[in-house]
Amino acid sequence: MPDNAPKTGCGARPLTAEQNHILRKRGTEYPGSSPLLAEKRQGIYHCAGCGAALFSSSTKYESGSGWPSFYAPLEGGVKSHRDTSHGMVRTEVCCAQCGGHLGHVFPDGPPPTGERYCMNGLVLEFVPDPA
Repeated sequence: MPDNAPKTGCGARPLTAEQNHILRKRGTEYPGSSPLLAEKRQGIYHCAGCGAALFSSSTKYESGSGWPSFYAPLEGGVKSHRDTSHGMVRTEVCCAQCGGHLGHVFPDGPPPTGERYCMNGLVLEFVPDPA
């Protein structure tokens, strides 16, 4: 199995048809459609496919792209690789644990990293910090 192929078994969870399309078939959601765009609470964003912790709300920002955006992932949360699909050269971001497609990272984000992790909200599960 290629290093970037979605894995099965490793804590795999049942997925909706939309989540399966994004995580396993490398699809995307419509811009502006994710309820997570408006999420402002403190907490952690997890992979909907396996539950792995991916991003902290402390790195989330409003990019204006129409997708939840972060300037850095949690250490060991994601892997990235070159994506030449759709006639473009981009960097695809996948869950490091299950290999599910999350979105892409671009070099136009804010300091301190200058990166914009543009993620599909349907494949993220937000867990708020305990009050």
